[in-house]
Amino acid sequence: MPSPAEGQRPTATPVERPVPRYPGAAATTTRPPLPVDSREQLVYLLTQASELEQGILCEYLFALYSLKRDPQDGLGAEQLAQVTRWGRTLSEIAVQEMLHLTLATNLLIAVGATPHFHRPNFPIRCQWYPPDVQVALVPFGEAALRHFLYLERPDQVDLRDAELFSTVCECRPLTAAPATLMAAPQDYSTVGHLYRSIAHGFERLVERYGEAEVFIGPPGAQATSKLLGWPELVAVTDLASAKAAIATIVEQGEGADGDWREAHFGRLAGVLEEFLAATRADPGFSPARPAQPAFVRRPPDQPLATVISDPRTAQVAELFDAAHQAVLQALSRLFLHDDETDQEVATLADTAIELMAGVLRPLGSVLTTLPLGPDHPGELAGPAFFMVDPSQVLLPYRPAAWKVMVQRLDALADACARLGGGPGLDRVAGLEQAVRAIAAKLQAHLDERAAAG
Repeated sequence: MPSPAEGQRPTATPVERPVPRYPGAAATTTRPPLPVDSREQLVYLLTQASELEQGILCEYLFALYSLKRDPQDGLGAEQLAQVTRWGRTLSEIAVQEMLHLTLATNLLIAVGATPHFHRPNFPIRCQWYPPDVQVALVPFGEAALRHFLYLERPDQVDLRDAELFSTVCECRPLTAAPATLMAAPQDYSTVGHLYRSIAHGFERLVERYGEAEVFIGPPGAQATSKLLGWPELVAVTDLASAKAAIATIVEQGEGADGDWREAHFGRLAGVLEEFLAATRADPGFSPARPAQPAFVRRPPDQPLATVISDPRTAQVAELFDAAHQAVLQALSRLFLHDDETDQEVATLADTAIELMAGVLRPLGSVLTTLPLGPDHPGELAGPAFFMVDPSQVLLPYRPAAWKVMVQRLDALADACARLGGGPGLDRVAGLEQAVRAIAAKLQAHLDERAAAG
């Protein structure tokens, strides 16, 4: 994954021209926002948004990890160049999804809530979100691209999800009784519809209580462009900044005022068009490894999950999960910091970014080349992004938090060195020094604190 700066795209001069209808889509009208009449309901919708942003980010990353990038994968030079271009698009969109997750976290903090980096394990299907919203990890291909388009579609565009996602159980969220004191699930139709409902909720609460009583969270706990580099990343302190944050998310995903061409929706539509043309020209063209997400141990919320039976693959998958946990620890501490200095907060941000780009990405790509094991002969594994218990991610006490993170990174570096000695895992061995360098930056701050008494 590139850094936030690398994920930015040049701003083009707007051109006034009619927005074309997306092929095969039926036009619909924008749905009215959901009713939001309490802080609790607003926080509930914001946690849903945070989970979706994290889940969709993982979907993009899984598709990115599955792409064939090595000349030994059997692709020609022109095909490799095309796959590299598709990977760059997915990577840039993933960076913007990380921006959206950060903005959603700022919105949560602004109303006095805690950062929300938890979610169910994949696949997320029945009852957790509205029935038509599913999140699952799929390798790059037509099914993944059509699913991405479905999730990113503007309200005015009616599309069907990929056939892979067509089977949904009959469970529905329990919305029979109107919410009064407690937050309750509500059916939103698209990600944009969810965010427009959140914007409506902010407006309603400001009308009722005034801005000073709505925006009660500490602005200093939020992330800004000075810390992470995204120019669109603003601290949310009032209704105007809240609406600006939401507008950024909606416009980058589905397009401003329904103009989807330069948004995620339009860019993914272009990739799908190129992919279909390439496979028509060469039916044997296979740009991605047919990896499937698999767990080291079956989690209780996924009783039918695939489990890795190859011991070496399982160790690499566990290393990926531990690195993913370390990312969430750094992000959580970044937003929960109390007496950290500006330099220490910057180090937390760097830790999360360096782990995502320099450790998770190579580990994820390696994992998609490894066998699932004798229980699944001939099949390849993929990262499941296993979600640990929140108690292992939320680190509220500064001295303990920093020591936990250093110890965790040291353990990861040791595992890289141990596993890297195995056949075909040279890339894993190369990660040891990168992880130790990240740990050393955190340890340097601990040493400075100790020296200062």
